[in-house]
Amino acid sequence: MSVVRSAIAAKTSKATAGLAPFARTPINRANVSLRIVMPVLNEGDTLQRSLQALQTLRERGTELVVVDGGSTDSTWALARALADNVRLAPRGRAAQMNAGAQDCRADVLLFLHADTQLPQDADWLIAQAIKSGNVWGRFDVCIDGPHPMLRVVERLMNLRSRLTGIATGDQAMFVQSDAFERLGGFADLPLMEDIEISKRLKTLGPPACINVPVTTSARRWQQHGVWHAMVLMWRLRLAYFLGASPHALATRYGYAPRPESFAAAVAIFAKAPVPGLAKTRLIPLLGAASAARAQRRFTLNTLQVAEQAALGPVTLWCAPNCTHRFFSALRRVTGIACVNQPPGDIGARMLSGFEHHFAGHAKTPLLLVGTDCPALAPGHLQQAAQALNTHDVVLIPAEDGGYVAIGMRVLVPRVFEGIAWSTPSVMAQTRDQLRRAGVTWLELPTLWDVDEPADWQRLCQFDKRK
Repeated sequence: MSVVRSAIAAKTSKATAGLAPFARTPINRANVSLRIVMPVLNEGDTLQRSLQALQTLRERGTELVVVDGGSTDSTWALARALADNVRLAPRGRAAQMNAGAQDCRADVLLFLHADTQLPQDADWLIAQAIKSGNVWGRFDVCIDGPHPMLRVVERLMNLRSRLTGIATGDQAMFVQSDAFERLGGFADLPLMEDIEISKRLKTLGPPACINVPVTTSARRWQQHGVWHAMVLMWRLRLAYFLGASPHALATRYGYAPRPESFAAAVAIFAKAPVPGLAKTRLIPLLGAASAARAQRRFTLNTLQVAEQAALGPVTLWCAPNCTHRFFSALRRVTGIACVNQPPGDIGARMLSGFEHHFAGHAKTPLLLVGTDCPALAPGHLQQAAQALNTHDVVLIPAEDGGYVAIGMRVLVPRVFEGIAWSTPSVMAQTRDQLRRAGVTWLELPTLWDVDEPADWQRLCQFDKRK
């Protein structure tokens, strides 16, 4: 499945129109290549602005890698449109930044928080610092907020960093990539990973302290209050300096990342992109050929999401069968297992998918997903799989009254009985059946899918916003 996003996307570029990486013309004035690594988690409200601010750097040749920790908002979709590469990693900045640094061919790695903005000439400033003999460095920081105490905080942060040679994540740390690799990257810590690696980097030389500031959001100061945030930060750093375990501190102050414990097989139900038969409700708006291309695009997107979620084996259930050239190409290039969808309504076909799975893998949960939800992210599938640790059934509802995905850890056949499929009552009727079956279930946040012309127009507006 690792080649889904490359080989298949290349063969079907028309299907993924609008999702291609930002076109760049490398203009590296200082001849030092740069990769920006940005760890993110549920940053959908502000990520668009953060990534758009980096597009000028991308035009000059900087590579932008966004590493998601399992977001369940629009983060994944936004990042795919505005970054060179989007990866999934276990939640936690250290793990995410290490994942973003893997396979780096650039000379320098820059680790940038999603709420921090670089100066316009950050690439040139970093290149000059590296050419001056520095192995690593950081920027001064300016906190974006009106409170007068924030001016004091930023001055103290910059002064402390100069005196101690210790940098923090808010200061946009950068390091030569070969040095980062030799040091083994960030330590597996839930917090203080920036301070810990600064201590190791100091053995290679002092940091370059660039006095042109980055601007970081004041949201954590505003959320908790300036004084409270100051006291908490200094208390954490003092405890760490005195030998307290970062894991113990993270647990005590609520910074510990969520436990990663989920595994499930994934079944993707997809229809062949045949003009006149695929996405028929979009034909009046798009025409038969364009509706079929939309179906192909949606299928590729869903396969990529399932691949990134990395839960377990992925199977493609093909309608009307596996012989269509699109499915044949997927099977040939990616090696994905393909199964013919049986006849019957959607309920009968989904039941067959669950029966087929549990007949051979009774102890492994199964997630069954369609291909019509552009908002679906790997984090949604991970969240659904994790829910099956404690519930018999999990559902991701759709705004139109149906559901985007359904998962089971035990077979519950009656869930698919007596449902008026393709109507706004699907979800309500499914709840009734679950109650009658006496099983436990969990509903995750509602997503939107693309069935009607209004849905397509909404997707187009989302693409424009990206």
